[in-house]
Amino acid sequence: MLIAADDRGLAYGDGIFETLRLTAATAPFQSAHRQRMAAAAKRLNIPFDASRFDAEVAELLKPGEPAVGKIILTRGSGGRGYAPPAHPHPSWIVQRFPLSLWQEQQRADGIQLGVCDTRASDAPHLAGMKHLNRLDQVLARQQVMRAGWDEGLMLDATGAVLELTSMNIFARFGDNLLTPSLHRAGVSGIARDWVCQQGRLRGLSVQEGKLSLLRLREADEVFACNSVAGILPVRKLAVWQWQVGEVSRQLQQSFDALFE
Repeated sequence: MLIAADDRGLAYGDGIFETLRLTAATAPFQSAHRQRMAAAAKRLNIPFDASRFDAEVAELLKPGEPAVGKIILTRGSGGRGYAPPAHPHPSWIVQRFPLSLWQEQQRADGIQLGVCDTRASDAPHLAGMKHLNRLDQVLARQQVMRAGWDEGLMLDATGAVLELTSMNIFARFGDNLLTPSLHRAGVSGIARDWVCQQGRLRGLSVQEGKLSLLRLREADEVFACNSVAGILPVRKLAVWQWQVGEVSRQLQQSFDALFE
């Protein structure tokens, strides 16, 4: 579709998006993606049509082969100035991409990280949402590409571990599974929620809290996740190394089974 020059998503990043992994016939996390977009739209006061979301997913599935779908919702046109229109007419932008997964060696042996110089902006009023303001991640990803890392670890404003440029992160300490709190920054990932649920079902104590770099170093295993890539073990950060753990492997297999 054509996007108006005065669309607020283009001018101000005034919008949100969801990226869905599709099988040949279904979008396994469709409901979770719909709920997350609806919640974010409510926080931003952007009208959201759940039936429109489902209809767009149905269109994405029509080719009948695995792919990645992206749905962007903006406030629509609004003219010059930050003040939004009193009665917005949202824009829906829908894209379909070939499914490109990580190499089998990376999935099996784990990925290598580096610590990004760009820190995630402290913005509790936006925390958790997958909004269109992603310049922190764009800058961080440029460093990942220059350095030749597989992914980049982003810290929050205090220097604590937050997330990767496009994934959430987990660390296991014995029977405790810890993931950074997202109260002030970060994306509340669909796969992150799934991992928390699965961890509890497996008898692990799942917690959200502060995770320092020094604490991360002591972890028994570390892994990352998002709803497209699934579960990726982390094997190295700078000079620190971890073995691929049993929890990472079990979760990876369970996640992969959802898309078979």
